[in-house]
Amino acid sequence: MSRNLKSEPALRAQLEKGLETLGIDCSAQQVDQLLDYLSLLVTWNSAYNLTAIRDPEQMVARHLLDSLAILPFITGENLIDVGTGPGLPGIPLAIMCPEKTFKLLDSNGKKTRFLFHARCQLKLQNLTEIQSRVEQFIPEKTYDTVLSRAFTSVAEMVDKCEHLLNPDGRFLAMKGKFPQSELSLLAKDYKVDVSHRLTVPGVDGERHLIEISKAPLVQK
Repeated sequence: MSRNLKSEPALRAQLEKGLETLGIDCSAQQVDQLLDYLSLLVTWNSAYNLTAIRDPEQMVARHLLDSLAILPFITGENLIDVGTGPGLPGIPLAIMCPEKTFKLLDSNGKKTRFLFHARCQLKLQNLTEIQSRVEQFIPEKTYDTVLSRAFTSVAEMVDKCEHLLNPDGRFLAMKGKFPQSELSLLAKDYKVDVSHRLTVPGVDGERHLIEISKAPLVQK
């Protein structure tokens, strides 16, 4: 039997307080959608093991709030979330940014089936799920932003996904500790624009967001 998390006052209060701490304005409808998404994830997770986190309170912090901590740094109109798993951070961001278009890519069939179900149940018209390995996916048009959360190393993400990015687009890589060794392996034609140290309510440990773009060509 599915659990309706939006009817649980403690979880709603945790989410609303976390959003306030992050400085994110969120309508009551968006809060409902975020909790409806979590309800779907809890239900499917019991059968399909989509995430190792099973406690809804931890899911609010480590899935919803962690995903939305990067919201202030989301720009562009067309975005792709690679290695999205059960839709993180793509679905929370799509709920909060209805004016932007999100593609959610994962190679795992049970996860993309969940994404399809969640998209339909939540009526997210700005979201499309794609089942493919990232290096095999050829988009109709490239993206303003390629983002990932615990997908692979930064250097490997850039290498595998560079065909997805607009020439003037950005990679956004969500990481735990600052990935100094990973960044040292970054291809020379890319540069780190900025790194943000994130503080996520209810999440211990370091969290970082790394912004990467094409390095300007050096004139000889």
